[in-house]
Amino acid sequence: MRMLVLGGIRSGKSQWAESAIAAAVTGSQPVCYLATGPAPAGDADWEARVAAHRSRRPTSWSTVETTDVATQLRSAPGAATLVDDIGSWLTAAMDRSGAWRGGSVADDVADLLDAVRGFASPLALVSPEVGLTVVPPTEAGRRFADELGLLNQRLAALCDRVVLVVAGQPVTVKDTGQAEARP
Repeated sequence: MRMLVLGGIRSGKSQWAESAIAAAVTGSQPVCYLATGPAPAGDADWEARVAAHRSRRPTSWSTVETTDVATQLRSAPGAATLVDDIGSWLTAAMDRSGAWRGGSVADDVADLLDAVRGFASPLALVSPEVGLTVVPPTEAGRRFADELGLLNQRLAALCDRVVLVVAGQPVTVKDTGQAEARP
């Protein structure tokens, strides 16, 4: 089961994804939490956000802080995995490739999509939803929004389930386990 969990800032998407991956685990299957965001020292607000995420996780889960999500997915195919979040991963990929000024993240995206496609254990991918606000006023902001929007679409196509979390409430966007509603 591959699941994409979308939402805005402070929408509750991470907490909802944590509950969903915990419910998807069978028996004593290990759970790996891939944290893609930086943990910079000196930013009290960011440190508090990271601490809140850490405090919610069961102590039995392993945590890996990395932006190399594709390699991690390939190295631990038996562990249920939660990736939080795709936006931070994309920021790091854009930094590496110079995409803020016209470079391409195509190879990084292709590698991530291939790893997601091949992952056989429960997988939850958390990502910010774009397009729910004004168009960013800067070129870099527009590039990020465009890249993340396209990446979210491609991940959604690979996932069995897509959930949008709004005000802590999940709204199912896609669920291949349910019959499609007919008008």
